[in-house]
Amino acid sequence: MTASNNNFIGSDFDDFLEEEGILEEVEAAAIKKVIACMIAQTMVEANITKTKMAKRMDISRTQLDRLLNSNGHSVTLSTLTKAASAVGKRISISLEDSDTQLAI
Repeated sequence: MTASNNNFIGSDFDDFLEEEGILEEVEAAAIKKVIACMIAQTMVEANITKTKMAKRMDISRTQLDRLLNSNGHSVTLSTLTKAASAVGKRISISLEDSDTQLAI
């Protein structure tokens, strides 16, 4: 395939996602995944077991597994905030101009 036949050469991946109408959904899923990974890493560093973490959050192990699952799209900001608090952290979010990367 030559460059002239490929409509996406030189385009930005965000542009492609926007054209597909899924940019915001993909960005939200990525943010949730990053936060869940940070919480899981903090649990490891602080030697907090899943059982202990679930007790701190007053949820079941199954609910915690869904939270920590990187594909858990239904996780709410409230739940992520509660999880961060359970490991002694807080979530900080900022708004940036749309032409820059999202900051967490």
